[in-house]
Amino acid sequence: MDKVDKAEFIEALNIIEKEKGIDKEVIFDAIEASLVSACKKNFGSSQNVKVEINRETGEVAVYAQKEIVETVEDPLTQISIMEARILGPNYHIGDTYNEVITPRNFGRISAQTAKQVVVQKFREAEREILYNQYITKEKDIITGIVQRHEKKNVIVQLGKIDAILLPNEQIAGEEYNFSDRIKVYVLEVKQTTKGPQIYVSRTHPELVKRLFEQEVPEVHDGIVEIKSIAREAGSRTKIAVYSKDPNVDAVGACVGQNGCRVNIIVSELNGEKIDIIDWNDDPQVFIASALSPSKVVAVKVNEAEQSAKIVVPDHQLSLAIGREGQNARLSAKLTGWRIDIKSETQAEETGFLDDEAAEEPLSEGFIEDIEEETENLTDETADTMPEEKEELPNEE
Repeated sequence: MDKVDKAEFIEALNIIEKEKGIDKEVIFDAIEASLVSACKKNFGSSQNVKVEINRETGEVAVYAQKEIVETVEDPLTQISIMEARILGPNYHIGDTYNEVITPRNFGRISAQTAKQVVVQKFREAEREILYNQYITKEKDIITGIVQRHEKKNVIVQLGKIDAILLPNEQIAGEEYNFSDRIKVYVLEVKQTTKGPQIYVSRTHPELVKRLFEQEVPEVHDGIVEIKSIAREAGSRTKIAVYSKDPNVDAVGACVGQNGCRVNIIVSELNGEKIDIIDWNDDPQVFIASALSPSKVVAVKVNEAEQSAKIVVPDHQLSLAIGREGQNARLSAKLTGWRIDIKSETQAEETGFLDDEAAEEPLSEGFIEDIEEETENLTDETADTMPEEKEELPNEE
């Protein structure tokens, strides 16, 4: 490099440091290391080579590093103390002497190497910036734009980077068309040699939780807590909520006026039904609530086995079990209890609750409370449960 090129090179590094956030010293170190390899490759040096770039002028110098010894055994890597003292009186045995061996035309090689290193550092810095940007999004939701399909994968653009929506993270029956805007849950951000690799999901239960955090200020602020979620993506979700403030109705806050809040989430999930129930630390109350929209007559729990026997009105047995057992299955996932459901007639005929460990049926007051909660929930979320709506009792 001539003087003009060297000056421009230093100026360019100063600009890179300011605009790209890449430490200029890091680039200098990388160029020097690359020039050592280039020197040995192009000039066949078997010596201990050192390359230094003047940080102010850009001048490049190549040195053969030699150890100062009493008796020289390898002239390529050693120099005698007598020779060293001629070159400089302050040398001692064990010191390193740097002999200038800058090859001819090394300026051209150094310029090419510097360019390659700077480009590589650009790429590494951009990858690092992207990784740092998206690693903070892990376990959160983000809006992306559908770009294309690669085999069964869907590629979703997230700003400057693409994410992968794997087949098992896609909602069955949901279509992903070019330029569709969708919200996805960021499962994992991995750093690879080609840059960050991001995996996202549309089926994860936490997607629903994050959507409620976005749409319901009380959930975002921690006043209302989502205690548990059970989800069968694309079909139905049950969530149990609890209010830390006695003046705030947890279910009402999540549903919103005329269902405005929950309907936004249902729309984002393309019509997936959402049941919102009150969480309770009493397993009897919690399990009975979890079976909404069905009403419950009696609950018997076996804490040792984490199981519960439920009795429901005859005409609501199918509602309690749900289509293909979905309501009972989701209720079990939500509460963490194994659930067995019988109608009143079945319970009487089989002695369902008649054993020594049986608990008393629910009190009338308890039943009234559960019925009231179920009726409120049914009214507020009826539009999110169309197939069961026709089975609900007339409450007018």
